[in-house]
Amino acid sequence: MVALVTGGAGFIGSHVAEQLLKMGNRVLVVDDLSTGKRENISHLEGDEKFSFIQGTILNEPLIERLVEECDIIYHLAAAVGVEFIIGNPIRSIEINVLGTEIVLRLAEKNKKKVIITSSSEIYGKNQKEVFTESDGRVLGTTLTHRWSYSCSKALGEFLALAYWREKCLPVIIVRLFNTCGPRQRGNYGMVVPRFIEQAISGKPITIYGDGNQTRSFAYISDVVNGMVSLANHPGAVGEIFNLGGEQEITISDLAKKVKRLTKSNSEIVYLSYEEVYGEGFEDMRHRIPDTTKIRNLIGYLPRVGLDDTLKKTIEYHRNKKKVEIYL
Repeated sequence: MVALVTGGAGFIGSHVAEQLLKMGNRVLVVDDLSTGKRENISHLEGDEKFSFIQGTILNEPLIERLVEECDIIYHLAAAVGVEFIIGNPIRSIEINVLGTEIVLRLAEKNKKKVIITSSSEIYGKNQKEVFTESDGRVLGTTLTHRWSYSCSKALGEFLALAYWREKCLPVIIVRLFNTCGPRQRGNYGMVVPRFIEQAISGKPITIYGDGNQTRSFAYISDVVNGMVSLANHPGAVGEIFNLGGEQEITISDLAKKVKRLTKSNSEIVYLSYEEVYGEGFEDMRHRIPDTTKIRNLIGYLPRVGLDDTLKKTIEYHRNKKKVEIYL
């Protein structure tokens, strides 16, 4: 099988490409390297079944050529991270909405299955603690720009489901919660790599807000295995699935855990949202997935617990730092 991975030089996309190659597939990766990095896929480029094409998903002739060549599409290209979204509002909307529309339209034209990666941001500021796929969306004012990301991902879901219902395009929507592991960077607002990078560098570990907000975290291998299993299951077509970890933790406790596991002397510092993002920023108190649906369909069960997730990620960042110092 030939798989096209959009955004395949990104953190999650590079792991998806790697797993698909291990399964014997030919893999085409397209990425404009705006947030993805060539180094994420450099170890794959010697494989004759792997091809990297640098370009944007907004380049319709390019995407059409790649869609014609593949059998299945893993659509991961998207604006990522709160900091990137706030700093690049127009580009974020264009990539998430126009890019997804191009991919879906060309997939329907060429009759190719599409796995769409969505986000837990879909749920907005709904006050529930654990979210099921059918829970309602609660959004803030359009004057608070962070909600544009939630809306852009929702439009991607609406488009995908519309293509399924009206055109019978086989689509699968995966709502990713917090995923972490090797190759993820903290410079786009991702909390785990940011905490780890701060801790091993001896810098203050910065918590945004009061630290009582709770999240769950999934290791990248669990997320990729879940995504690929859904792609291969006929019962997943036309459906939406939460995909993430199930162990809830406050951000304050996460910072303490990272500090302990890294044996760091870093101070834990609290910053207001206004200091980091400007006035009017809103955050969610809880963001935990109910994974009953995906568990019932494919037997999904996270195999890597939070401590092991952090240990594996810490090891990656330590090794990366050693290489940077050597160079």
